Amino acid sequence: MIIKINGRDEIIAEKLKLSALVESKELSSEKIVIEHNFAIIPKEKWQGITLQVNDQVEIIGFMGGG
Repeated sequence: MIIKINGRDEIIAEKLKLSALVESKELSSEKIVIEHNFAIIPKEKWQGITLQVNDQVEIIGFMGGG
């Protein structure tokens, strides 16, 4: 199925959880924030969200530096 991730269409497996998407992209859950269909989703709720056709996901990463 196709969803939009950071503005780009991507094909993902059906019934993929938001937490599994993070794992598949090898992202550190401690360094990102996820917006799903225009709502910020707390990390503890990622496992409970199953992605659907045409969902929109924005993954924002934090970087250290100075």
